[in-house]
Amino acid sequence: MHLVYPAVLSALLFCTGLYGVLARRNAILVLMSVELMLNAVNLNLVAFDVWLSRAARDTLHSGQALTLFTITVAAAEIGIGLAIVLAVYRNRGTSDIDKLRDTAEGRGDAEPGAVAAQKTEATA
Repeated sequence: MHLVYPAVLSALLFCTGLYGVLARRNAILVLMSVELMLNAVNLNLVAFDVWLSRAARDTLHSGQALTLFTITVAAAEIGIGLAIVLAVYRNRGTSDIDKLRDTAEGRGDAEPGAVAAQKTEATA
């Protein structure tokens, strides 16, 4: 098999993941898109490792070792990411990234002094 086939497939996977990260607003879909991008990198690592190992017979297969390391890191990342998304969903009631950004910065329609006034009124 030629190196072009996995390279093109990897580029398509990476572009799909990049589009998902930039266009999606749901945090879980963004995490899935990041996983697509990591899988594209893994495919490239294995494809280039196989391609380079044909030239030299006694190689260490470092591309495959890096792929296993990347899979391990991706599994830890998705576990922690899902835990954070679930905690935020329980507290805020949404996993929409735009709404979460608005709540982190304060209310977008109110002035900064108005938010402080609302907090003091709520405690009184």
